[in-house]
Amino acid sequence: MALRWPGELSSPRSQARWALALLLVLSAAVVGLGVVIGAEVAPPGLLTLPVVLGALALGRREMTLLLAATAAGATVLLVRSGMEAFRPGNILLLAAMGWVGLRLAGDRDALGVPGLAGGSMLAEVRDRLRQQGELPVLPHGWKVEVLIKSAGNAGFAGDFLVSAVTTARLEMALVDVSGKGVDAGSRALLLSGALGGLLGAVRPEEFLPAANAYLLRQEWGEGFATAAYLSLDLVAGDYLLQSAGHPPAAQFAAGTGYWSTSDAEGPVLGILERPTWRAERGQLRRGDALLIFTDGIIEVPGRDLSVGIDKLLGEANRLVISTFDGGAEKLVGAVAPDSSDDRALVLLWRQ
Repeated sequence: MALRWPGELSSPRSQARWALALLLVLSAAVVGLGVVIGAEVAPPGLLTLPVVLGALALGRREMTLLLAATAAGATVLLVRSGMEAFRPGNILLLAAMGWVGLRLAGDRDALGVPGLAGGSMLAEVRDRLRQQGELPVLPHGWKVEVLIKSAGNAGFAGDFLVSAVTTARLEMALVDVSGKGVDAGSRALLLSGALGGLLGAVRPEEFLPAANAYLLRQEWGEGFATAAYLSLDLVAGDYLLQSAGHPPAAQFAAGTGYWSTSDAEGPVLGILERPTWRAERGQLRRGDALLIFTDGIIEVPGRDLSVGIDKLLGEANRLVISTFDGGAEKLVGAVAPDSSDDRALVLLWRQ
């Protein structure tokens, strides 16, 4: 059974006050030992311990009170013990930990989450974003692989995928939110929930206009995003593909043995009031494949995007010779193994 705070201590502020009281007692105990026994047993540097604990558990107001009490205690120990107890390194360490503690406490106050719960909340946000990107099980004869990597291998990425299967139709949107890594993670989570709710709720031709209207309402400072939207009939293989500022998707036709890039194009989401997007309609026959990716896969500073696309499709030709299984990992590993941008790639094929 999980332990719970009593009713009067259930609020974050009450918990912070009790944590402050315990840390003040600990600080007083250190000062008392130093005064009674001597600086050899309880030097001023030992006061770093309650400061470190406070940095992990207190809000900014409580942390300020703890630092004031700690500074007073350190002064008492120095006066009591004389200059022989003065160690500049200990005082500098105490001051540095106090500064770090105030920064951490301020971040927690801004987040509105007490103690160590902020880290747990961010981990849950990260896991939820990953879960939303998991594709549903497809009918026999269809296979899909998704690979999303964040810039610098951070826990959060601005690239994400939302998908749904309704009445033998697969709908998915691969989205690249402005920004990188952790900076784009919160916007990606909010946007993924909204776009996931649109899948199956609006007609395929209305998905990008609805997504654009949602982004405009948010009024984010960096509120634009690129997206590739796919609506696929899992029986006939017919599909509708639209792109909002996204790199062109590529289709492999087993009948010809060649990859071709999509003509679907249009402006990014969240900038224009009533933009239009050119839709491409096609069909995936047995043996065909579709490759959708974000610009982090093909973009290299100082190099044209077409060069990156050619390199990606050159590596994709190797999959045709062998197998598409494991292809997403192979392609990203060969083309963009360590990028400064978020990377996402979807490989869908019909067996």
